Amino acid sequence: MNQCTAVALLPPPDNVVALSVPGHRPEAGYILCELGEDHDDQHATMLWDEGGRPGSAVWVRWKGAGHARLTPLPWCSARDPLNEACELFAAHPSAHSWGVTDPTDEAITHSLAHQHPHLFPEYRDEDGR
Repeated sequence: MNQCTAVALLPPPDNVVALSVPGHRPEAGYILCELGEDHDDQHATMLWDEGGRPGSAVWVRWKGAGHARLTPLPWCSARDPLNEACELFAAHPSAHSWGVTDPTDEAITHSLAHQHPHLFPEYRDEDGR
């Protein structure tokens, strides 16, 4: 399944702006939803993980162009057949991270594999090209 293509502009939190050096105001940044395209109406992106504690990952959740909220969420405990952990939060909607494909990343990888096949042996066809 493809990754959701929702993008939002996330302004810096008011407390960060208040603590910033005069003349060096933090800028807003764009965030891209990390969930599969069939998720519910709340988009999600992980901003940072302090590590080592349940709920240590801070995610931003948003709906449409509305208000975004930062929230600490525990990691999903699911593992794929290779014992790789899901990279999303617990009880996330849509597929686990290993079932979600970033179409932009895939397009770039295929283009690079065509240009530099020796670097991407897993993308070679049956003829070795």
